[in-house]
Amino acid sequence: MKNIKVLGIDLAKNVFQLHGLDIKGKCVLRKRLSREKLAEFLIKLCPCLIGMEACTGSHYWARLFQSMGHTVKMMAPQFVKPYIKSNKSDVNDARGIAEAVTRPDMKFVPIKAIEQQDVLLSHRARELAVKQRTAQVNQIRGLLAEYGIIIAKGISHMEKMMLVLEANQDKLTSKAEAIFLRLYEQFKVYDMQVKIYDKEIEVMAKGNAVCKEIMKINGIGPISASAVVATIGDAKVFKNGREVAAWLGLVPKQHSSGEKIRLGGISKRGDRYVRKLLIHGARAVVKNCEGKTNRLSQWVEDKKIHRGFNKASVALANKNARIIWAIMATGECYKKPV
Repeated sequence: MKNIKVLGIDLAKNVFQLHGLDIKGKCVLRKRLSREKLAEFLIKLCPCLIGMEACTGSHYWARLFQSMGHTVKMMAPQFVKPYIKSNKSDVNDARGIAEAVTRPDMKFVPIKAIEQQDVLLSHRARELAVKQRTAQVNQIRGLLAEYGIIIAKGISHMEKMMLVLEANQDKLTSKAEAIFLRLYEQFKVYDMQVKIYDKEIEVMAKGNAVCKEIMKINGIGPISASAVVATIGDAKVFKNGREVAAWLGLVPKQHSSGEKIRLGGISKRGDRYVRKLLIHGARAVVKNCEGKTNRLSQWVEDKKIHRGFNKASVALANKNARIIWAIMATGECYKKPV
């Protein structure tokens, strides 16, 4: 127990595999523990370096192990994979994690505080409510089309459904009308949930000084600002803004060899939700950049003309990600383009 300096833990729901190394890198522990006994074992262990893969529940365990005095580092699973020898198993995974965490050039995942997870919980719940609302709208529109009633796309048109039903009573039976009313009531429940989460996130964003500065950036609103701040956490973990853009998957995939440099589409690594928010916000800016004289709008319009709408949107999202890092890392205020 006293000789363990590095401990690799393969996380799971109920069973955890441990692999311990001494100061020379020799295996001195290979143990399998249940969920209840894992905390009991580690609280008796002398402070050491613990390596884990970033997965479901990893941030909870990281905070718990840190409170016990251990140094915890998390890694993305794709960076651990090259260190796993032979076939995949819990034993081999834990050994690969213990080996990967000691590498000096390894990239680690920042550990989220409980406050960050509270903010992201609102975003995850809102995202689910939006998906459910969209699915409900599509089902209602599809079923109404079977009766010869067409409703235009968009949430605003669905809010006029009562008027549509009254105007087309001759096409519906009493049973069909009753079912459509129940489906519409369910839609209103989802719509109300989305509005509640929107208001909650907006209040949190306006109460955060960093979010208020980030919201001054073109294409960034309360939802995008709070999601980015909660996801990044400590911006000083990243060397520069380019690392943040790469971390969010807003840079080209590279498949180069020798003197041939091949760049493809964006890598789409990292948090898909934050990347989606940044790109959708950038799309709104690119759409309305024509005729504006400030430097940023002219840059966006030039990209739009020479590279196309989608590439210009991704380029602006990349730029916004780097600006966000600069604000979070330095604490400076956002300076609007002249």
